[in-house]
Amino acid sequence: MQLLLFIFLYPFLWLMSILPFRVLYFFSDCIYLLVYYIIGYRKKTVRENLDIALPHLSKQEKRIIEKKFYHHFCDNFVEMIKTMTISDSEIEKRFKFTNLDVYLDMEKRGKSIALFCSHYGSYEWLISMNRKITFKGYAIYKTIRNKYFDKLVRNIRAKFHAHLIDTKETINVIHENQKNDIKGVYGFASDQSPKASKAFHWGDFFGVNVPMHTGAEMIAKRMDLNVIFVDVTKTRRGYYEATFAELVDNPKEVPNYQISDMFLRMVEQQILKAPEYYLWTHKRWKFRNKSPK
Repeated sequence: MQLLLFIFLYPFLWLMSILPFRVLYFFSDCIYLLVYYIIGYRKKTVRENLDIALPHLSKQEKRIIEKKFYHHFCDNFVEMIKTMTISDSEIEKRFKFTNLDVYLDMEKRGKSIALFCSHYGSYEWLISMNRKITFKGYAIYKTIRNKYFDKLVRNIRAKFHAHLIDTKETINVIHENQKNDIKGVYGFASDQSPKASKAFHWGDFFGVNVPMHTGAEMIAKRMDLNVIFVDVTKTRRGYYEATFAELVDNPKEVPNYQISDMFLRMVEQQILKAPEYYLWTHKRWKFRNKSPK
């Protein structure tokens, strides 16, 4: 069944990927009308999240953000498909790095790096940074159930010299790299909600007490990785800029969970600048104010 689904869908995805951007964005506009007005995909969740995170805004202001978000959400979808065949020159033009020297300076310190990012802007095209760096790039992700689509995603990332490793493999891969003196940069998108029963730390996100992913911080401490944050902003449709900010270069000396708290403060700042570019469909606050005593 998995193979049949892949065989059926792959030709459509590939044909879409070779279309020019102006045609892709026409399809994105059509998908937006379907997803927002007809299907109403996770609209209830989006509205609840906006109410929790941005209570200072009026209902009308939140509806404007909501519609802009769904437009961006659909753009992200077609841009992800475009990644299958996008050229180096095209992605170079559309995804810029404002201060790559900040990241490269951290490479010179001789330790591997934990790259913290959020589900904001274009986290998919962030992989293009691997064409500009010295360290070997890894993205931490959860394996796709359909093994054929999983292989496709891995192959797309490999085109940009990025390697995908499942969350369960992370420690072993980093340990093996360190044993062989291979310097790596490991990308963690840790802003979404873990299972409450598996959370080691609860902290405030927009003033609401929620469980937090702390795996990236614990790995950085255990493996002594320098920590850097990347903020991806959307400058106009189909164009993005990434800006790096150093978090810590001595994670073992930082009190437990402080790095994770710092990370969420950075994510809050991102969202407040332009809320429409955050992934609001995730139930980030579903365990709010339910921390165990």
